[in-house]
Amino acid sequence: MENLAQLSDLTNVYYWHGFTVFLRVGAVVSLLPAFGEESVPMRVKLAVTIAFTMIVAAGVPVSSIPNGLGAVLTTALSETISGLLIGVGIRLFVLALQTAGAIAAQSTSLSQLLGGAAIEPLAAIGYVLTIAGLALAVMMGLHVKAAELMILSYDILPSNLFIGGSDVAEWGVAQVKRAFELAFTLGAPFILLSVLYNLTLGAINKAMPQLMVAFVGAPVITAGGLFLLCVASPLMLKVWLDALDSFMANPFVLLP
Repeated sequence: MENLAQLSDLTNVYYWHGFTVFLRVGAVVSLLPAFGEESVPMRVKLAVTIAFTMIVAAGVPVSSIPNGLGAVLTTALSETISGLLIGVGIRLFVLALQTAGAIAAQSTSLSQLLGGAAIEPLAAIGYVLTIAGLALAVMMGLHVKAAELMILSYDILPSNLFIGGSDVAEWGVAQVKRAFELAFTLGAPFILLSVLYNLTLGAINKAMPQLMVAFVGAPVITAGGLFLLCVASPLMLKVWLDALDSFMANPFVLLP
């Protein structure tokens, strides 16, 4: 009976450890690119969360069962918040890719074409870039990098530890800044194309006022935007993937 009691206590400890890891992993997976998309069924998300939990739980120290309901709630809440912070940081890179697509679409008059193809309303270029970016990230081992990130996160965000609000705010502002900088960088070629197009169109209109330049220029900017997307998208996706890898290697560093 004494051995059974010890085994029961040990089992309860491991059950609690798995539950706390599940809370953090579940919060991350709900926002993880590709795995946490709205189009992914909830059963698939649950299976992915359980698989990640089994991997992460084996790589982090076993946490003891806290005493009292207050301590249990504190641990559960801290684990969920820590997972949400990691998930939001990664999710901002998908939003950066969507923003870059919106910038490119507005610059090349392609903002309405196939705008309702995704669950979230996106322009055609944003939809293409997002799907391509998610596929590239998964092919380059997003699941492995995510598991490593969740295991290493316990070194910076231990269990039962709340981060200060000022630190979260400073970190969050830095990540939003990084996301918009990345989006503008990715959409810069299309902005330059739009500026050159409008300057050329204005010069032609000034030289030949009787010519309906809008009818002549609209097909040109559309074709130019599609051609630029074909040429620049590999480099854009590489820059985006490098930024994502840099974040996942050191997610809690503050930008200068």
